[in-house]
Amino acid sequence: MIALITFRDIQIHFGSFHAIKNFNLEIKEGEFFTFLGPSGCGKTTILRCLAGFISPSGGSIWLKDKEITHVPIEKRGIGMVFQNYALFPTMTVYENIAFGKRVKKAPKDEIDRDVRDIARKVDLKEEQLFKKVSDLSGGQQQRVAIARALVLKPSILALDEPLSNLDAKLRVQLRNELKELQKQFGITTIYVTHDQEEALTLSDRIAVFNNGNLEQVGTPYEIYNASKTEFVCNFIGEINKLDPGLIANSPLKTFIPPHKVAYIRNEKVSLSPVSGDDVVRLKGKVVDREFYGPFSKYVLEMAGGGRLKTIEKESGYAGIAVGTETDVYIRLADIMQFDRTE
Repeated sequence: MIALITFRDIQIHFGSFHAIKNFNLEIKEGEFFTFLGPSGCGKTTILRCLAGFISPSGGSIWLKDKEITHVPIEKRGIGMVFQNYALFPTMTVYENIAFGKRVKKAPKDEIDRDVRDIARKVDLKEEQLFKKVSDLSGGQQQRVAIARALVLKPSILALDEPLSNLDAKLRVQLRNELKELQKQFGITTIYVTHDQEEALTLSDRIAVFNNGNLEQVGTPYEIYNASKTEFVCNFIGEINKLDPGLIANSPLKTFIPPHKVAYIRNEKVSLSPVSGDDVVRLKGKVVDREFYGPFSKYVLEMAGGGRLKTIEKESGYAGIAVGTETDVYIRLADIMQFDRTE
């Protein structure tokens, strides 16, 4: 896939505050690309810069071979869906979706055809088209916001935390629908979120932000299993930091040098034997267990020092009782190591 969007040396300053520092990134045509990071890390700032709501203090933005750094918002071909949807509450659903087409002075029959077509594709029913958006549920309003963006046939769809105002069950439902819509339209989609699960399940690739900097760009698998920095490792998923005492008093000491900090994902710590030449067996005692139905989470007090958490699939047996001493297995290849920062 060729690069559709290229950010070159983008800097964004608000007075003396440097929100974005020398940002470089390529996004490929047709990708579902996610900007992920905690609040205030710069992800929404970059999205708004791409859409034209913010002008960079330095650098350039390219759409294929055309520079769009200073092109007006309405000429960039980018559909934007905001966190609060930014719908017109006194207008009907139909009027909201048709708004952009009417501003562009499209013919009435074209507006009607396109509005009804896009409404059908985002699963808005005919009778909902003539309700006020204020009468709709949060999930329905979100569909209207997406339809309003897509009806203009943009080359890029930009979504800023579009599911954050919805309850957990609806969020899961709508993120699945979003991914299906993206596949259906084949549209390059840039999605901003602080939700790791959303990023991992939706994305072709993810850019992880921290304090205005890019920490890592990669596939969900790479971000999760081969985190390039300690920040990414800690921000994504549940993880154990290996205690220095555990390392020093176990076979791990030959693998993890003193100048490194080491982590392992919870689900990669096993209470059952693991095959392979790089497996280390440790000793621990179960000090806590949480039962979730299909799986249980265990906390282990480790011989040598520290604690490890693990996730074990339930097999119909009673599981391991609190207070039980047990073998603990770790595959060396699953350990992520980083230079100590202190």
